[in-house]
Amino acid sequence: MKIRLRHRTTYRYSEPVAFGQHKIRTRPRDGHDVHIESSLLEISPDHTIRWMRDVNGNSVARVDFPGKAARLSFFSEVVLNQYDSNPLDFLLDPNAVYYPFVYGPDCERELASFITTIYPKDTARLRAWLAQFWKAGDRVETIVLLQRVNMHINHSFQCLPSLDEEVQTPGETLQKNSGTSRDFAALLLEACRCWGLAARFVSGYVHCDSTEAGGAPPHAWTEIYLPGAGWKGFDPTAGIMTGAQYVAVAVSRLPENAAPISGSYTGPANAFESVEIEVTITRIDLPRAVTPVASSIPGNQNQSRTQQ
Repeated sequence: MKIRLRHRTTYRYSEPVAFGQHKIRTRPRDGHDVHIESSLLEISPDHTIRWMRDVNGNSVARVDFPGKAARLSFFSEVVLNQYDSNPLDFLLDPNAVYYPFVYGPDCERELASFITTIYPKDTARLRAWLAQFWKAGDRVETIVLLQRVNMHINHSFQCLPSLDEEVQTPGETLQKNSGTSRDFAALLLEACRCWGLAARFVSGYVHCDSTEAGGAPPHAWTEIYLPGAGWKGFDPTAGIMTGAQYVAVAVSRLPENAAPISGSYTGPANAFESVEIEVTITRIDLPRAVTPVASSIPGNQNQSRTQQ
C-alpha cells in the first residue's frame, strides 16, 4: 500500500513573537514494515534546521529561529509504502503466551525503563481499576488480557478531540471517564507497566484502506513488548491492534517526547491566537483524492507550551 501523508500546522499570534527551539517529529519510522520513498519538510519563518536520531531512534528536526514573526508554519509531505497488513501474524515465545510472565535476561535490562511507571501517584488507583481484568493467581492468554483492557477503554470512555494541551495523567482520565487518544494511550501505557510489562507511547497517523483520510490527526496509541513478537501496537481509542493503517512517527517512554511538534515562544501572554492542523492521507495507488481534515483551536494564556 502506497500513501502520501501531508501534515501542515500553522500557529498565529497577534504580534511578532520570538520562538524557542522547536523539535519536529513528522518523518515516519521506517523499517521492514514501512519504506519511505520521499520526504519533504518546509518551515516558515527563516530558520536553521539540524536533523538527529534521538535516544528512541526517532528522526527529529531541531529548528532554531533567529528572528520574530506573527506566524509559524510547518509543512511535511512523505510518500511511503506500508507492508504490515496483518497485525495478528506473529508467534509469542512459549513462556509469554500466558500472563503473568517475566522477560528473559537477554532483554530485561534494555526494557527496564519501559517497565518503570511514570505516574507513581496513580499506581494504587490503577491497580484497583485493573483488578476487574486480572487478579493474582489468574492465568490468562496475554493477548486476550491486553485486548480486554484495550477494548474496555474504547467502549467505556468518551473520546474527545485532540487539543493543544498536555496529556492527562491516568488518574485524571479514570476520574473524568474521558480523554483524547493521547490520554487513552497514556492510560494503557501505565496500566501495562503496573503489570510489569514494557510499554511505550506512540504518536502518528491513522488512515483507511481506501483513498480517504482516516482518524483525527494526529493520533496516539501504545506499543507493548511481547517476547517473540517484539513491539506490538494497541490502540485503546479504537479498541484494536494496529496494522497497516497506522503510521508511527515517534515512540518514547514519556508521552511528551513523542509529540509531532514541540517548542515554545516568548511574548505577551495573550499573543497566541490559534493553531490550525491539517492532515491529508491519500492512497496514491488508487485514483480518488481526499478532503483534508482540519481543526482550529482558540487562543489561550500560555506563553510556553508543548505544541501538537
